[in-house]
Amino acid sequence: MSMEDRGLAATGERPALTQTVKKKDEGGWLESFRTIAITVVIALGVRVFAFEPFNIPSGSMIPSLLVGDYLFVSKYSYGYSKHTVALGFDVFDGRVLGSMPERGDVAVFKLPLDNRTDYIKRIVGLPGDRVQVIDGVLHLNGEPVKRDRIEDHRVGEVLGTAVTVPQYVETLPGGRTHRIIEQSGDQGALDNTPVYVVPPDHVFAMGDNRDNSQDSRVLNSVGFIPMENLVGRAEFIFFSLEEGTRFWEVWEWPKALRVGRLFDAVE
Repeated sequence: MSMEDRGLAATGERPALTQTVKKKDEGGWLESFRTIAITVVIALGVRVFAFEPFNIPSGSMIPSLLVGDYLFVSKYSYGYSKHTVALGFDVFDGRVLGSMPERGDVAVFKLPLDNRTDYIKRIVGLPGDRVQVIDGVLHLNGEPVKRDRIEDHRVGEVLGTAVTVPQYVETLPGGRTHRIIEQSGDQGALDNTPVYVVPPDHVFAMGDNRDNSQDSRVLNSVGFIPMENLVGRAEFIFFSLEEGTRFWEVWEWPKALRVGRLFDAVE
C-alpha cells in the first residue's frame, strides 16, 4: 500500500461511509414505524367510527344468525353515542348525527341493565308503538303482523333423527320480511304478553328464535332499549364456523367453515 493509500485510510472516509449507512438504516426504521403507526390509527378509526366486528355466541337470533357467525356492524347507521365511540365513558350524552332505526333492523346494543354487555336483536317497535304478543303472533299497534308458515327449521339431531321446529316468514309494517322459529310452538313462556308502550327515544327488540330469547319482552332483564345504547346495525357475515369451533383453531376451519354463509347480508 502506498503512502497515499495509507493516508486515505487514515482520513476516516470509511467510517464516514459507515455513518451514512447507519443514517439510512435509522431512516428506514423511522419510515417503517411511521407506516405502522398510520396503519394502526386508520384501523382504530375504522373500528370506532365505521365498522366493528362481532361474533354470535348464542342461538337467540336463529335462523337469521347462527352461533359461530362473525359479522360487521356499521357504527354510523344510527349516529354516535358514548357507547359507540367512547367505550361507555360519560364523554357526552345522547347521540350525535343520530337517526331512527327502521323496523326489521338487526342491531347491536348495550344491555340497559349494565350498559356493558353487547346484545344483538331485531328491532320491531319504535317510539310510541304498542307491542304485544298473542299466541305467538306479534301485534303492533293493535294489528297482527303477517306470519306465513314455511318449511320446518332443523335445530339439531337426537339419536340420528333430525329435530325440527316450526318456522315462519314474518312481514313487518313497511314490507320487510325475515324468518322466525317457534321452538315451543305458540304457547312458550313469552308467546302471550301484556301490551308494551315504547317510550320516547327507545326501541323494542326481539330475537328471531322467539322461544329462546331474552329480549325487550322481559322488562327486568332487557326491556326498552334507549337509543343511546345502540351500537350499530348488523350488515353482513364475513366469517362463519360450526358451533363449538373456536376461531383460533385454524386446523378445524376446513371442516367447520360454513362457506355458504360468507358475505351474506344480514336481513
